[in-house]
Amino acid sequence: MDQKDSIRPGDLEEDRLERSRRIGWLDVDKIERSRCVVVGAGALGNELVKNLVLSGFRDILLIDMDHVVRSNLNRCVFFRDEDADVKAMKAEVVAKRAAELNPEARFGSHVGRVEELDWKTFKEYDLVFGCLDNVSARLHVNSHSYYAGVPFIDGGTDGFSGKVHVVLPPSTPCIQCSMNRSHFKVLEKRYSCTGADVVFHERKLAAEITTTSIIAAVQVREGLKVLSGQKERCIKNVMFYNGLLGTSEEYELAIDPSCPNHPDRS
Repeated sequence: MDQKDSIRPGDLEEDRLERSRRIGWLDVDKIERSRCVVVGAGALGNELVKNLVLSGFRDILLIDMDHVVRSNLNRCVFFRDEDADVKAMKAEVVAKRAAELNPEARFGSHVGRVEELDWKTFKEYDLVFGCLDNVSARLHVNSHSYYAGVPFIDGGTDGFSGKVHVVLPPSTPCIQCSMNRSHFKVLEKRYSCTGADVVFHERKLAAEITTTSIIAAVQVREGLKVLSGQKERCIKNVMFYNGLLGTSEEYELAIDPSCPNHPDRS
């Protein structure tokens, strides 16, 4: 071996992803080159972005329309008291603080509704992560990412319960395929408000940091599988997590033939 090519003691410790490279199937180089979108920069978004950056992701677009409030502080690792004091925008705060975890990471932020973005925006990315707390935005991201052919990994929590749904176009059921009557009743209430001064508020969900951490970790792990050519190992249907029992189960989901995202199945 040429002396200049030899590995000196301590060289491996200089690579921040050296331990990840020891996982045979994990394509670290592709992960570093990938681009992803995170919709929602609240509790779930905070944990998910932390995991993305530590896993090697370097190009992340954050989308959120809201500002930091004090009740966010018990479950959002990137938020501080001063952020709530000045009502700093969540997407901008997460981008700023997450960049401290890896100076090589690049962040974009869109402060506003995800509905404001052209659907072609999704085509520019390799993965879309959903960290949303309302039905309409979740369905919007689902339909646009599916149409763009980009994998969508959606997560949600409510207290000690959570779920993860991996959508791999065009072969798997999407979020709309899993909608039931109660979900659509929420949408009907929202869109029946026609006056400019009328707003429909969905209830605030209970939030608990250990559940949020677990769901975000599962979402990122599924993204690592997708990018590493391990789609066959991804969650096939919908994973539900029960934090009180410490269990997770996968519930079977079929493509809905009437779903507008699957016109070839109708």
